[in-house]
Amino acid sequence: MEERPVQGKDGAAYRLREVPRCRRLPLRGLEESCVREWGPEGGLPVFLLHGWMDSGATWQFVVDVLLEQAPSCRLIAPDWRGFGDSAWCAHGYWFPDYLADLEALLEALAPGKEVVLVGHSMGGNVAGLYAGIRPERVRALALLEGFGLPEHRPEEAPRRYRAWFEQLSAPPALKAPDSIEEFALRLCQRHPNLPLERARFVADSWLRLAPDGRLAFRADPRHKILNPILYRLEEAKACWRAITAPCLWLWGEESEIPRQLAADWEARKACFRRWEGRTIAKTGHMMHHEQPEAVAQALGEFIARTVRIPG
Repeated sequence: MEERPVQGKDGAAYRLREVPRCRRLPLRGLEESCVREWGPEGGLPVFLLHGWMDSGATWQFVVDVLLEQAPSCRLIAPDWRGFGDSAWCAHGYWFPDYLADLEALLEALAPGKEVVLVGHSMGGNVAGLYAGIRPERVRALALLEGFGLPEHRPEEAPRRYRAWFEQLSAPPALKAPDSIEEFALRLCQRHPNLPLERARFVADSWLRLAPDGRLAFRADPRHKILNPILYRLEEAKACWRAITAPCLWLWGEESEIPRQLAADWEARKACFRRWEGRTIAKTGHMMHHEQPEAVAQALGEFIARTVRIPG
């Protein structure tokens, strides 16, 4: 798989400082799972877990800064099933599969080793649960707005199941833009702190050329089908309480996530034995795209402070 700088019709391309090593491996019934790696192969394994509709490729901005601070780290960014360049699933997507995929990835790429988990949004929710399920495997945990979801009420169940039935009958679609440049400009409008050169890189990472010559999203549209199973906050809290690793929370100054969780923010935080948090200024939810330097600095300091890095 070729990695290249992305050039729009106007302006500069984003230039990679660190070129990834790309591999594809079979994973739990998937024909192939795509993984990108940077840094020394024998370094401390740091898994970078992307969020919903994102891909491992867009950790590139953080990687380009983080490896300057932590050159002994081996940074590993998989594409979750049905996202990026990993295979799609004919039977749909269920959250526990991400946990099992992470277990399989650790066994394949860092067998017998303790690892650092860094997760954004959905990837952070996977990382937080996994760190409590397998505390012996996780040396440090960093959650970039992966603090769980708003709690659902049991009476929501009938409506959600009905909506799920309807979407199974008429699956949602993803309408792709006409050009990378158009989508990049749209991303800049949605995320005002995102420079155009990085927006082009994100757009290129999220889109591909379909056989008919048009652009299409790399993500499977079936990810947009509603999950009929209600989010169980108490189960998440039970996993968080079992975490033994130090945990860093990062949230965007302009993000809606902290406000959505404000009612029980302290209760969620209290589940973590070794907790620290930091606001990333001038960013919304997509902090690793908008402010990668600040994110990398926070991660680098956290890893240096909590983990003894070999070499």
